[in-house]
Amino acid sequence: MAKLGTAAAITTDAALPPLAAPRSALKIMHVLRAPLGGLFRHVLDVARGQAARGHRVGLVVDSTTGGARADAVLTELSSQLTLGLERVPIARELRPSDIGALRAIARRIGEMQPDVLHGHGAKGAALVRLARTAPDAIRVITPHGGSLFYRPGTLTGGFYRSLEWLLKWRTDLFLFESAYVAGLFRTAIGRPPTMMRVVHNGVSDDEFAPIAPAADATDLVCLGELRPVKGFDVLIAALAKLKESGRRVSATIAGEGPLEHELKSYAKSAGVDDRVRFVGYRPACEAFAMGRMLVMPSHTESLPYVLLEAAAGGLPILATRVGGIPEIFGSLSTGLVTANDPLALAAAIAAALDDPAAIRRVAEAVRGRVRAEFSLHAMVDGGLAAYREALALRKLSRFR
Repeated sequence: MAKLGTAAAITTDAALPPLAAPRSALKIMHVLRAPLGGLFRHVLDVARGQAARGHRVGLVVDSTTGGARADAVLTELSSQLTLGLERVPIARELRPSDIGALRAIARRIGEMQPDVLHGHGAKGAALVRLARTAPDAIRVITPHGGSLFYRPGTLTGGFYRSLEWLLKWRTDLFLFESAYVAGLFRTAIGRPPTMMRVVHNGVSDDEFAPIAPAADATDLVCLGELRPVKGFDVLIAALAKLKESGRRVSATIAGEGPLEHELKSYAKSAGVDDRVRFVGYRPACEAFAMGRMLVMPSHTESLPYVLLEAAAGGLPILATRVGGIPEIFGSLSTGLVTANDPLALAAAIAAALDDPAAIRRVAEAVRGRVRAEFSLHAMVDGGLAAYREALALRKLSRFR
């Protein structure tokens, strides 16, 4: 099967629960912008799981991003989408072209009369609440961080938070993937006026196959889109600090993005370009084998799939204490690293390399926690249960 996004590992049909007839089949439309990364993996997993349980599912997604990898996965998925697949241009920021996207969504809603209209990410969430909907449909959003991650005090951040405050009144269910994002929403926007639930991202049973390092594996591997929020520059700075102390630590960086040239130049100027290899896009399962330990130096995260996937495979992990990452580690989160601190990251890397047995024990404990708390089955079933509760509340509201 084709893979999407550096961190994405799209599940196979065999990983999903067996087909079962639900109490009553729901008609569910998912709307998102870019078919890339963890958000796309999440929507695909949810859509596959809902279809496998007998529900009728449709998808609206941007037509200008994703490239051949997105096209291949969406083509394969389309046979399971009984409500169809719609590709329309959807810009990252608000643009006049959004009028066309809203018209396409409204037309699809009019044709399919869905019970659930579920928007993912900042743009998908905005579109489902701005579009004219079916009379009995509920509007559901999963922000995945989105506009909540804009820096406070900026004009852009203020604009999008104000818009989110207005649109929250047109939302029937806030379905957050982490308690962190739910708390961020309450702080930045205010308490949701309607139903709110947290349903964690989940991984499938077949993702618990042990990850074996390749023969040419580096000490570390780091993967994701090459953009500022992922903190790849912090990793390079940490490698430079380690070199200054007499340790030559090797790393693989897997991913594509706008900072590729800048990061390569930084590695060269820091004197570690001979210890850092940039390999471009790789499916997560392939990238994991390129290093003996995963490093995630992000400045912010929601509930990253790449970490769940690595943990499921038993790969040792060094990550920053940001976003929903502590929810994955639970009581083991004391070992997480302060973000944007090359010295702290260098010290953590050195300690892990000096005592590999200790970090492997932590890896096994985190793996057990992910198996128990972050399953694909629980994610799909938890979302469906929240839909039904919100639909029931909608019906009850008519009698008030």
